[in-house]
Amino acid sequence: MQTQIPASAIAEQFRLAFGNHPAGVAVVTASGSRGPVGITASSLISVSADPAYLAFNIARRSGAAQAILESESILVHLLTASNADVAALFAGPTEERFAKLAGWEEIPTGEPLIHGVGVAMRCSIESRVPAGSATVVVASVLDVIGGESVAAPLVYHRRGYHSIGEHSRLIA
Repeated sequence: MQTQIPASAIAEQFRLAFGNHPAGVAVVTASGSRGPVGITASSLISVSADPAYLAFNIARRSGAAQAILESESILVHLLTASNADVAALFAGPTEERFAKLAGWEEIPTGEPLIHGVGVAMRCSIESRVPAGSATVVVASVLDVIGGESVAAPLVYHRRGYHSIGEHSRLIA
């Protein structure tokens, strides 16, 4: 007979396991009813290249979550190693994120574009799937802004930001 593992123990083991699994870092922005909103996301994945789809999850307890989930379109900013301050800002308290941001503008379609990031993708939200305390968002990519960046990406690993670049060692 198998012993039942408490949910709290599984949750802790899950956090540890994914804490050791590096992930790229992005900031998702939208235009909310009270102004621009944004969150840091390390759950971003490429779903399909043709047509272009991506997905990420958002914790519903996040202050900006509701505004992003209610949006029809968003901008997904892929951060580079020089954007660790942007990632930290959008991962922190929601108050005045854009007031503290060095540079951004509202693009003609209304979404807030952060200056100085590697690549931004304008997306249309296609589906929202509740999953535990989060919602998985699937979005189609409508436009790629600044896709020429070859800067080292920002990576989240073991509760900190890191970069991968020429100093990284290729194993295979």
